[in-house]
Amino acid sequence: MAQPGAAAPNLYAELNRCLQKQEHEKAIRIANKILQQNPEEFKAFNCKIVSLLLLDRFDEALTALNKDKTHTGTLKFEKAYCEYRLNRTNEALNTLRSITSHNTRSKELLCQVLYRIEEYEECYSLYRDVIKNSQDDFDSERETNLAAVVASLQMWNQKDMGCPDIDESSYEICYNNSCYYIGKGDLKTALEKLDKAEELLKSDGDLTEEELDEELAIIRVQRGYIFQSLGKNDQASQLYNLVLKTKPSDAGLVAVVSNNVVTINKDQNIFDSKRKIKAATGDNLKHKTVSAQRQHIDINQCLVHMYSNQSEQCHQLAKKLADQYPDLDAPLMIRAAQYIRDKKNDEAIALLKEYIKTRPEKAFKAHMIIAQLYLGLGSVYQACDALKALGQESFKPGIVSTLVTLYLSQEDKDAASKALIDSVNWYKKNDPKSPALMTLTRANADFQLKNGKADEAARMLEDLRKANPGDALVLAQLISSYAQFDPAKAQQISKDLPPVVKIISGLDIEALEASFSTLGPKYMKKQQPLKGEASPGASGDTKSGDTLMQKKKQRKKKKGKLPKKCKPGSDLDPERWLPRKERSYYRGKRKDKKKEIGKGTQGTSAATQAITDSLDASKQPASGEPASPRPSASASKASPHSTPTPMPLPQGPRQQKPVQANKKKKKAGKGGKW
Repeated sequence: MAQPGAAAPNLYAELNRCLQKQEHEKAIRIANKILQQNPEEFKAFNCKIVSLLLLDRFDEALTALNKDKTHTGTLKFEKAYCEYRLNRTNEALNTLRSITSHNTRSKELLCQVLYRIEEYEECYSLYRDVIKNSQDDFDSERETNLAAVVASLQMWNQKDMGCPDIDESSYEICYNNSCYYIGKGDLKTALEKLDKAEELLKSDGDLTEEELDEELAIIRVQRGYIFQSLGKNDQASQLYNLVLKTKPSDAGLVAVVSNNVVTINKDQNIFDSKRKIKAATGDNLKHKTVSAQRQHIDINQCLVHMYSNQSEQCHQLAKKLADQYPDLDAPLMIRAAQYIRDKKNDEAIALLKEYIKTRPEKAFKAHMIIAQLYLGLGSVYQACDALKALGQESFKPGIVSTLVTLYLSQEDKDAASKALIDSVNWYKKNDPKSPALMTLTRANADFQLKNGKADEAARMLEDLRKANPGDALVLAQLISSYAQFDPAKAQQISKDLPPVVKIISGLDIEALEASFSTLGPKYMKKQQPLKGEASPGASGDTKSGDTLMQKKKQRKKKKGKLPKKCKPGSDLDPERWLPRKERSYYRGKRKDKKKEIGKGTQGTSAATQAITDSLDASKQPASGEPASPRPSASASKASPHSTPTPMPLPQGPRQQKPVQANKKKKKAGKGGKW
């Protein structure tokens, strides 16, 4: 035992030199030598674990800690850190919870673990405690992390802790404050914070060009999200594409950008969306994004399957999401939409009805979709049944109005009347102070009056009169209703009408007549003077209202419009208002003589054709006797066997050619050529 003990100081001295020179591989070998001589040496084992952590060999460090039963209880922080870096977050949380007395570093690691598992409220309280009870060189980093926790509480939990009163001296704090204002919906302030963060980042001279691009990518993506939220999709797309061109190393950032591009594409550019959604999904992204982001990515992936007509993949992923997020109704709606795209409306309706049975508290949207599907199929009454199955929601004015409209489209006035009466009765029984009761009662009264049910209308109007006794319109309608079936009651109620004196009290009759007279002679009442009375125009007072009532205003004669190209003072055509073809001097359009040329045999014209037709017996008009020519004086002298003298045909236009002059023959010279 003396030999190992003598060798230990030399090994420890060499181990110390290796740690000071950051020769961690050599330090691990020396620590193993010490532990071979004395396995219970805590310092050597601690140096070995720390060297493994500095070399990012977390698997080996955790394996060594789990094998060693002697020192594991003392090195719980190191074990929890290994589990945290290996993404074993729940194991790290359990290890940290087992620590009885926490120091600053264990509290900070617990804050990191709580932030990763999205326990933001406990993380917030613990960070405030750490910042309050510690003061060292890491205060600025703790404040940055606190700002990130506050922003996450606002964005994901909708819990406002107030913007932390921290000096915005670094671009990280400005970025986190921008996320806080995005969660509050103050996008203008969020943009201002991002601009300030970018200025601080560009002014940092210690960053290399690659590091600057990596940090700027995060700011650009957040700015693109703000533009997209404001409806500026073109500007957002430019920023997203700029970030993707730089090929950032942060896989979480690439996933968020790809997902946002898919939301801009919607049902367009499906090929690009399929590539982007593939980059946004993967097992390695589980610890790079929060649960809300992963949920949105999964839903968008399901939608991409639907838009690309991948029905089977869409249904499989939607079922998986329904099991994973039982409180989310989007997977069910996507499955129903996929059935509708596949023209399987019956399956979609059956799916929605099954969902209503299992989740009756979220049945409103499903009932509305079922009603819309039935309307698309032309089943109006089944759509009405789906609306009436909403329960208490079916008595809301909007639903009742829809039911009445649908029933009237089928000319079912009784069903429409019943829907109105049932809604009024329900509000009387369950919510008599609701303003919807008066709205539905008045609508019911108008409907019953319009459709001739005066007794039902009178009952509704009585309720309206009790609620508002001074409404003269209700009283007038009530009298009109009773007059149809109970004249005595109408006579009795008419006594409640205010007297005429009360109605006209406060009216200036003269001013009313004067204002009426200023409307002009078109609306004046003509009054003829009585016999023996002087003409109103004879008096000197021409400004009174009576004079205006009797005096007829002369209209100015407007000069008639002259036709175009007509000189003033010239004679106008009396038939200018008639259509041109109906005028006496119309001779029709000039026919083109050239259009007859080229028809018939060569040399034939209209004139020659007329002569030919006159000589053709087949084209002569039919009569009682054969059309033989009458003998004339000259014909009687002719011999019966003589032949008629032929008549020369008139020359046609193609035969009327100018006589060509005689061509002079050239004398053939000697040596002439062709």
